[in-house]
Amino acid sequence: MEYQKPIPLKTEDNKHYWDMADQHELSLQKCNDCGHYAHPPGPSCVHCGGQNLSWEALGKDVRATIYSYVITYRPFLPGFQDDLPLIIAQAELEKVPEVKIMCNVIDCKADNVYIGMSVQMTWQDITEDRALPQWIPVVV
Repeated sequence: MEYQKPIPLKTEDNKHYWDMADQHELSLQKCNDCGHYAHPPGPSCVHCGGQNLSWEALGKDVRATIYSYVITYRPFLPGFQDDLPLIIAQAELEKVPEVKIMCNVIDCKADNVYIGMSVQMTWQDITEDRALPQWIPVVV
């Protein structure tokens, strides 16, 4: 079955992020001037405005804690109608707690998600050469 949802576009600013995601790895943009991370990536640091940016690889095994979430029962874009209810969360990365990343929590019932829940990044191959980061609950 063909992938029905919108596919995120690669831009000059986010190309490295998506290239690494396609290899099932998370990489974050970091400012070499002030040391702050910039996520989502952009042309300059949101903290100091510096343009001396680099990328830091966090690897394939990425864990986080649910910081905030919403549950939606209606699709906002075509293709999401079969995923309802959809858990859209902001998660605090374990290795870089100052970074909060937007995420979809999958393989989890809406009644089971909670703030403070541990999640792990997994990868959904949506085309031959594109992968999306998704998040699943960590089973303890």
